[in-house]
Amino acid sequence: MEILSGKWKFHILGTLLLNDKMRFMDLMREVDGIAAKMLSKELNDMEMNRLITRRVLDTKPVTVEYELTEYGRSVEPIINEIASWGMVYRNGVVA
Repeated sequence: MEILSGKWKFHILGTLLLNDKMRFMDLMREVDGIAAKMLSKELNDMEMNRLITRRVLDTKPVTVEYELTEYGRSVEPIINEIASWGMVYRNGVVA
């Protein structure tokens, strides 16, 4: 649970599941409300825990891409189940 703790990790994982590889600024745009410093910290944590890989491309300026590892992709069923539960919960509360 500690590996996936925090406000942003599920959102980042879900975004990478939908978009495959993403650059830092693309992630900033997709993960609404996250600060650059927090995104950088969360990406570093996720890389350290082998959920994502970070690839530095030889471009000017330097481009960094992030992609889920096989281990990171294994979280997809969990995220889908939590999202399904959330929709049922929201419909029950709103109804």
